[in-house]
Amino acid sequence: MKSSLSGKVVLVTGASRGIGRAIALTAARAGANLVIAAKTAEPHPKLPGTIHTVAEEVRALGVQALPLQVDVREEIQVQDAFAVIEKTFGRLDALVNNAGAISLTNVENTPVKRFDLMQEVNARAVFVCAKAALPLLRRAGGGHIVSLSPPLNLNPRWLAPHAPYTLSKYGMTLLSLGMAGEFVKDRISVTTLWPRTTIATAAIEFAVGAHLLPRCRTADIMADATLAILSTTDGSLNGRCLLDEDFLRSRGTTDFRRYAADPAHAEELFPDLFIDP
Repeated sequence: MKSSLSGKVVLVTGASRGIGRAIALTAARAGANLVIAAKTAEPHPKLPGTIHTVAEEVRALGVQALPLQVDVREEIQVQDAFAVIEKTFGRLDALVNNAGAISLTNVENTPVKRFDLMQEVNARAVFVCAKAALPLLRRAGGGHIVSLSPPLNLNPRWLAPHAPYTLSKYGMTLLSLGMAGEFVKDRISVTTLWPRTTIATAAIEFAVGAHLLPRCRTADIMADATLAILSTTDGSLNGRCLLDEDFLRSRGTTDFRRYAADPAHAEELFPDLFIDP
């Protein structure tokens, strides 16, 4: 059966590794052509993956891949990237805002440069990328904007320990809720997605520590949830703030053990940030 993503064009930011790579490959398996956008064009000494290695993996699945080196903090780079997308594909059907920056530090211990970095890579990039994507999404007759950000939770436990990071992630969600109302007339569905449990990525290992990885899930659960969002074309997910497990369960998934990074700890998973126990 032909996939609903066959022939569609999907842009994923931060797609050189981790969740972004998983989303790109899953969308490619569903028939989408991928724009692989990230800063990493050359191999990193400690972190595997570049825009080019992921593009090769995408092409091996029988679809097109366009690797673009983009720093989402730089407006001109983002605008230039969309000009290349327009020239190459002539359309865009989905934007997945996956690029992120994290520092779990409080106000006193967060350098101003780190604060600015998180605001620019997280909240501001959603604004910059969505604004640049709008003409192409309209040309395609509508589509999706998916941002990896949490539901709004004002429990003080998520504010005092790392308010700068929380501000940047909640900013992504607030922008998404606003865009959901603004873009509905263009048949653009705007959704946020967040993991119920921590995901085994290099970012989590760096920010929290490798000791947490056995109690994480793999990035595949976020990729499968994103695919389910992108495959929903009736607008019913517009303005929704989804959790990966809950959303997939609502779509009929019952086996979540397969997403465990370490099957021995499949029942001892660590809740993600902003998720109350």
